[in-house]
Amino acid sequence: MRHGAKIKKLGRPAAHRRAMLGNLATSVIMHRSVTTTAVRARAVCRVVEHLVTLAKRGDLHARRLAAATIHDKAALHMLFAEIGPQLAARTGGYTRALRVGIRQGDGAALSVVQLLVERPQPAKEKTKEKKKKSKTESSTETAKKEKTAKESA
Repeated sequence: MRHGAKIKKLGRPAAHRRAMLGNLATSVIMHRSVTTTAVRARAVCRVVEHLVTLAKRGDLHARRLAAATIHDKAALHMLFAEIGPQLAARTGGYTRALRVGIRQGDGAALSVVQLLVERPQPAKEKTKEKKKKSKTESSTETAKKEKTAKESA
């Protein structure tokens, strides 16, 4: 009997399961979204929720606890520098798992795990917006100059 069993074993030994969930959690943090099987998706959601809670704390002890799961320094930095502050106002529910269908090869149910933060806008789009604004500002300035020239004439 599995009374009080809190974790899914996922058909793997403990060390393999921890490594797999850590790798999936790292991918979710880096890419904001990962497609995997439905059972793994539910398991990795719990791991990512805990990591985001640690990132919201932001102290050294929390960083070291998160580093036990995430072995990529860039992902750890992204978690504590970007994701934690973005989700500071939220009290839970940082991830969602959406079913997307069935895998062709073995018929496994697939899900997409998404981290519920906004992606940072690329720098190229910001410069385009600034150029558009500067063009519209320059056109309004020329229109104002033309108006003043007509009024003075």
